[in-house]
Amino acid sequence: MVPELLESGILGSSVSQGIVERMSESKISVYMITYNNERTVRKALESVTWADEVVVVDSFSDDKTVEICREFTDKVFQRKWPGFRDQYQHAADQTSHPWVLFLDADEEIPGELAQEIRRVVDDNGDGADGFIVYRRTHYMGRWIRHGGWYPDCEIRLYRRDKGRWEGGLFAKVAVHGKAGSLTHPYLHYPYRDISEQIQRADRYSRTAAEEMFQEGQRCSLLDLLFRPIFRFVKEYLLKSGFRDGVPGLVIITTTMFYVFMKYAKLWELTHAAGPGPTSQDRINTGDSKVTPAEKESEHGSF
Repeated sequence: MVPELLESGILGSSVSQGIVERMSESKISVYMITYNNERTVRKALESVTWADEVVVVDSFSDDKTVEICREFTDKVFQRKWPGFRDQYQHAADQTSHPWVLFLDADEEIPGELAQEIRRVVDDNGDGADGFIVYRRTHYMGRWIRHGGWYPDCEIRLYRRDKGRWEGGLFAKVAVHGKAGSLTHPYLHYPYRDISEQIQRADRYSRTAAEEMFQEGQRCSLLDLLFRPIFRFVKEYLLKSGFRDGVPGLVIITTTMFYVFMKYAKLWELTHAAGPGPTSQDRINTGDSKVTPAEKESEHGSF
């Protein structure tokens, strides 16, 4: 009805211009970064077919990820992996609408959340420049509702001109303005199995240790002894991770492993003779020995 009225001129030029501007302000882009995500990316993209634009930036996957993405959008770009923050920001920069939502390739936007997003965008953000969205994680056959993984949230929806990516391994969007929150969660399917989880913990602990080392942090015996225990007390006992049964026990065990390995690798970087270049250094210089795993482009759950 509105397009016909605009074309007919019945509404008048000033009113028509205002409606067009409002319709333009209500458009939303979804962006995603990928690397060998053929297992999960189809469901992720199917969950955002309602968006006005979908942008994917891929780090030269060698599986069917790109092929699958091109079934949903023609805005699929490939770019050498520069690190989480820069890759996410580059993907955001390829979008063209006022509101943007980022989604990882192992996540989904359920219908209730999609409707809520549309409502707040149509209302021009209800006075907010960004929105915190809660995450619900599916792990070992069940939804996790306690411990360090729940509740978990971050800004996911924001005005394109108000947000920038900041940080390193676990980079996040920083919004310069007012932030609101949405009611419905997005869904996260992080690991195929425990083996994949442990392998990613090994990779991420190395990257985290390198970042800490470059920032001048150092590791002591007390860090190795007590930081994993602190996470156990905080997430398994105080935040009731034990209420998630066996999955909750596996989560806290792998989390403690990640924390211990992060500080052990920081100690190694500090004390071992001739540690050599970091994985990020080798990525930046085009070292052919850099493995695809070192260019992993998914958010972790640690």
